[in-house]
Amino acid sequence: MDKFMEQAVQLAAENVREGGQPFGAVLVKDDKVIAEGVNELHKKHDISGHAELLAIRRAQNQLETNDLSGYTMYASGEPCPMCLTAMYFAGIEKVYYCASVEDAKEAGLGKSEIIYKELQKEKADRTLDMVHMPLSDGQQNPMKLWEERS
Repeated sequence: MDKFMEQAVQLAAENVREGGQPFGAVLVKDDKVIAEGVNELHKKHDISGHAELLAIRRAQNQLETNDLSGYTMYASGEPCPMCLTAMYFAGIEKVYYCASVEDAKEAGLGKSEIIYKELQKEKADRTLDMVHMPLSDGQQNPMKLWEERS
């Protein structure tokens, strides 16, 4: 097994022993570990405290950048839709993972599979009710402010 994946899996196993979920992540560039993380939901009561997101946050904070182009993520489990989306936004170019979404479901961690299926549906068919509320005439439009600033 690749040394970075081995590190991600070891982090995940250690996290389980400490009461957390079996997820660890290692963010790498140029064959060097830049940041790592484990799911910290059990510690911080923060649903976004996933291993991959924490590794991304730590790297961006350390490097003072939002752009992680050229970086590779090693994750003990297939990234959930939230983590995957963050990787797209950050510009991460490659992800290696061990356990699949199906493996996670078998272990009793099946939300990712459900969310991936939800995202394939039309907005109106999803279980999360999303209601579009357009701005009224005369309301300040943050998107226009952004356009003007750029």
